[in-house]
Amino acid sequence: MAISSPAACSSRLITSYSTPSLPLSPAAISTSTKLKALNLSSSFLPPHSFTTPSSTLPQSTRRSFTVRAARGKFERKKPHYDEIDAAPEERARGITINTATIYELMDAVDSYIPIPQRQTELPFLLAVEDVFSITGRGTVATGRVERGTVKVGETVDLVGLRETRNYTVTGVEMFQKILDEALAGDNVGLLLRGIQKADIQRGMVLAKPGSITPHTKFEAIVYVLKKEEGGRHSPFFAGYRPQFYMRTTDVTGKVTKIMNDKDEESKMVMPGDRVKIVVELIVPVACEQGMRFAIREGGKTVGAGVIQSIIE
Repeated sequence: MAISSPAACSSRLITSYSTPSLPLSPAAISTSTKLKALNLSSSFLPPHSFTTPSSTLPQSTRRSFTVRAARGKFERKKPHYDEIDAAPEERARGITINTATIYELMDAVDSYIPIPQRQTELPFLLAVEDVFSITGRGTVATGRVERGTVKVGETVDLVGLRETRNYTVTGVEMFQKILDEALAGDNVGLLLRGIQKADIQRGMVLAKPGSITPHTKFEAIVYVLKKEEGGRHSPFFAGYRPQFYMRTTDVTGKVTKIMNDKDEESKMVMPGDRVKIVVELIVPVACEQGMRFAIREGGKTVGAGVIQSIIE
């Protein structure tokens, strides 16, 4: 048996264990053709990874980077007052640009809008919004003082919805602070002596004795909202029974009479009309001439008015 030379055995081993050739991309095939035309070895062929474009980022990410770079190239940074205020020389001044601007704005607002004056000279009146019972102390009625002043130890009338009674104010508190008196515009709680929680409710008023009385019938000028304004879609007639929202109470009343601008009796009121009506309430309410109210129906406001005169 013929024995092959060591060189021949090595050549056969290399040929039998050589790695299989991978398919080349069109770019690699074109490059291989050019190299063969130049009589170059295949060892000069570039690897497959260099002839095929690859990217670890998706197309959408590359597009967003491109757009962001384009924006950053032409975008102009806006000046920020905080950066100016942070400068050491500006801090040494004590008043920054932002602070000075706010001061100028508030001065302009104060000079343009007049400060409302508190009606402290008028008789005291507070519309009751809520009632609390404090164990060991008594009953507290909360609300906003509409006018006048009240001091600890003074007597006030409880008016509306029931028979009028008077009680003594034994404490005044506002935002967890004990006060000696409450002024018009204050939201306070008044501690009353000798009254139970069941004897007072929302809708009543606390007032200076004899300054206001309850009534059930009055004459008023009202405006009925249109459909486009969120009001009624149809007219109403005499006998209409809506709710009248007066201060903090909601009382049912009956429209007994309707009159036009010439004080001539009318039969119906159309949405958008401004008329004069006579109202009878089912319970007495503390009201007076010039007091405003809202007309409500089904939980929404359908009109507004002002009392012209008290009938009874």
